[in-house]
Amino acid sequence: MTGSPCDILDRYQQERWTAFCDEARATGMAFSPTSAGAKALAATVGFSEFVATSCIRHPRMALGLIDSNDLFKPVEEIHLGRRLAPLLESVAADHPDVPPGGLLPPLEAALRAFRRREMVRIAVRDIAGLCDLDDTMAALSALAAATIDGALALLFDRMCMIDGTPEDAAGTVQRLVVFGMGKLGAGELNFSSDVDLIFAFPANGETRGGRRPLPNEAFFTRLCRHLIQAIGENTADGFVFRVDTRLRPYGDGGPLVMSFDHMEDYYQNQGREWERYALIKAAVVAGDLEAGRGLLRRLRPFVYRRYLDFGVFESLREMKRKITAEVRRKKLHDNIKLGSGGIREIEFFGQMFQLIRGGVLPALQEPAIQTVLDTLAREGFVPQPVCRQLTAAYRFFRNTEHRLQEDSDQQTHALPSDPLPRLQLARSLGFETWDDYRRVLDDHRNRVRSHFDGLLEPEAPTAPDGDGGGKAADLADAWSLSTTTDERRRILESAGFKDAGAAALLEAFKSEPATRALSNAGKHRLARLIPRVLRAAGESDDPETVLGRMLQLLKRIQQRTSYLSLLLEYPNALSHLTRLVGASPWIAAFLSRHPVLLDELLDPRTLYAPPDPDALHAGLVRQMAAVPDDDPEYQIEALCIFRQVNTLRVAASDITNVLPLMKVSDHLSWIAETILDKVVEISWNYLVDRHGHPSCTLGGQSCERGFAVIGYGKLGGIELGYGSDLDLVFLHAADPGETEGGKRPIDNAHFFARLGQRVVHMLSAHTTAGTLYDTDMRLRPNGSSGLLVSHVNGFHRYQMEEAWTWEHQALIRARPIVGDAVLKETFSAIRQQVLCQHRETESLKTAVRDMRERMRESRLSAQPDQLDIKEDAGAMVDIEFLVQYLVLRHASNHPEITRWTDNVRLLQALAETGIVDGVTAYRLRQAYLIFRAVAHRLNLQERSTLVDGRRFRHLRDLVRSFWQQTLGPE
Repeated sequence: MTGSPCDILDRYQQERWTAFCDEARATGMAFSPTSAGAKALAATVGFSEFVATSCIRHPRMALGLIDSNDLFKPVEEIHLGRRLAPLLESVAADHPDVPPGGLLPPLEAALRAFRRREMVRIAVRDIAGLCDLDDTMAALSALAAATIDGALALLFDRMCMIDGTPEDAAGTVQRLVVFGMGKLGAGELNFSSDVDLIFAFPANGETRGGRRPLPNEAFFTRLCRHLIQAIGENTADGFVFRVDTRLRPYGDGGPLVMSFDHMEDYYQNQGREWERYALIKAAVVAGDLEAGRGLLRRLRPFVYRRYLDFGVFESLREMKRKITAEVRRKKLHDNIKLGSGGIREIEFFGQMFQLIRGGVLPALQEPAIQTVLDTLAREGFVPQPVCRQLTAAYRFFRNTEHRLQEDSDQQTHALPSDPLPRLQLARSLGFETWDDYRRVLDDHRNRVRSHFDGLLEPEAPTAPDGDGGGKAADLADAWSLSTTTDERRRILESAGFKDAGAAALLEAFKSEPATRALSNAGKHRLARLIPRVLRAAGESDDPETVLGRMLQLLKRIQQRTSYLSLLLEYPNALSHLTRLVGASPWIAAFLSRHPVLLDELLDPRTLYAPPDPDALHAGLVRQMAAVPDDDPEYQIEALCIFRQVNTLRVAASDITNVLPLMKVSDHLSWIAETILDKVVEISWNYLVDRHGHPSCTLGGQSCERGFAVIGYGKLGGIELGYGSDLDLVFLHAADPGETEGGKRPIDNAHFFARLGQRVVHMLSAHTTAGTLYDTDMRLRPNGSSGLLVSHVNGFHRYQMEEAWTWEHQALIRARPIVGDAVLKETFSAIRQQVLCQHRETESLKTAVRDMRERMRESRLSAQPDQLDIKEDAGAMVDIEFLVQYLVLRHASNHPEITRWTDNVRLLQALAETGIVDGVTAYRLRQAYLIFRAVAHRLNLQERSTLVDGRRFRHLRDLVRSFWQQTLGPE
């Protein structure tokens, strides 16, 4: 055919369309070439020989597509399984007595005819621009799943008629499970793709009711072979989908189908890294869907380790090297999938993060690459511009892939080399010329190649190494077995360690049973890491102390060698770790208990920037969205990790003086409030699902939940520390009667008792990720002997009629944290009423003094030459009691002083009302803040609150003088 490529393409389109119109009219069916469906088909035939040939040979099929309006329906409206079912029922009805092998030809023909119609429909919608990439991939994946499931159901029923029904030992019917791997499992199938399948069945046993008993494995092996033939054999009508089963355990040499237990045992004991990589995209596509999902849940610990799996780096590097080598060896430059900067590299980019982080970030446990890239950007693991570029490139490449394959229904990924096919591809994608298309293509490939090349490259330290070569070699010698003790001491001394203690620490660490028991890979990683640790510690202000803390941490984490890999791969993380551990043994111990937090060291932007309440809430919502509602232990673990991550950020900001003390307490309180809110929500939903909603009213107002958590003590006073427990009181506003709408109604008050129990359980439960918070419920009415959850009216009566003075002192530092708005307002009104009662001065003084002395006697343990900055006379708790006394003494005349719950603002309020003169209030406030700051630093150093008795004399004298003036006896 002569002429320019553009003219030739136009003639192709016209000739194909004319040929189809002739065949359509010859059928005698009504046909309007100007209908919307006909126009869509006409726009497609010039770009797809497959569509043109299929429609010319099967005009009735094409006319049915046009008349049914199916060309304009998204995949959700097509219901492929329901459409295929009557066709397969007809096949079964027409061949009632034929064994499975004899049933295959008519089944194959029906499946292929169905496939032809749907593939034409999908291609027309795609090429004519009637849908986007996501709809095309979803439609292709749905077609594969429908045909596999339909064929499987028919073949299973027919085999059961002949060989009997497979059952387990308990007599439960067993059904095949078909797992789709790769693009099918991810719902991203391409136009002419084969399907990667793995087969399994729940349990061993044998068939019952057939000619003779047959082991389940033999039954399902035969069934799988029939299914592969029905779907994948290339007949006169072509195939439905080519089937590839090489991803199964043991590959081609393994059994075609396995029991669940056998498969789980294989992956747990013999599974390799590339199989973890493959299983990321596994999904149940046919057969017993529920059983298959259960098996995937069982395999999840193999795919996604419940920690940050940095130990996978070397395996991933090897995969990456193989990808790069294959591109060079096979000269795949013009391969849109396998070539440099192509689809495979984008998928590797996302799946690498899934393998490393998927165990601790459930949102990454998604098979679809676009969803994974969105998550990586949203969580801040990858810069958003990078994810946008990779997503744009992926969509461009996949659209190109579809156009290439839609032309002749061939599984090709190679860009054409001849001018005419090149122009056809460019035009099908909306470009005027091949050069226009190629420029965009190359831009995408260059960006993908750049991001792929940067993957897994070791991070360069921010500080120069200086004379690192020689010193690093010496420090490596200090760790080697051949080095004598004296030589080790000499090397360590030259690295900054001033005494023999460092050598002793190193020798003791080498002798640890856990160190000696490391695998060869673990010993190799440790041998590379220790010299870096020695160097970092040697450059600190207190090398021996820092080294001791670092070795203690390594002792706790070395068995999980992926954490050693993290510190090797990211030298800056090791620098941050050394800095934090050197500043605080509390942080060292915290990281030892929760090594998953080492990941936080990778990004200083978040490490030293703890989020505000709104960001905390949004972060927790995102984190919990991917946690199953029916897995309470997993929910608590996720909450524990959330608390630990954010506590570390506060501590890192604290010891580097990014946050002042008051802000530290604010952030720690916000973390607790955010977690309490989520714990109450989870507990509420759990009970409502079982028992229904309780009815609650207050003062004629309906309450949404009728439950509130009141924070006392440090939480109530917004003075929470790192190790503070939570002093809580629970209130409810239940009406008489039972819950409504649940499976098992219970008394409304009983509902709230269970709610309180569940909240306390979630807060204090021990999990592999630790515990959320220790809770103290003794401040509730009647203390430990009282109801766990009190009705707010009962709480009111108790406070007004029975509470002791010390309970009113505690109420000063109480505030509503979580719960129903009406109930929180009611509590605040009760609190003010109670605190503003008129009190007789002398009896109040006596009660406050007596309580303070009892506390001092039970808590004070200082020697004569020591000062307990919390409990000693003139110290921090004395200031708290002075403030509480003054509030209770004067609130009846100055109710505005009850507004605050923290001591600093309470002192300010006492000054503003003239109850305390401004100078004294200022000095007391400064003394209190100084005592708090010192106690806080001592806590971070894991030291007691005892200091040299000569310190802070002027502050103590001030407090004792004001105590005598205010609370001294007449």
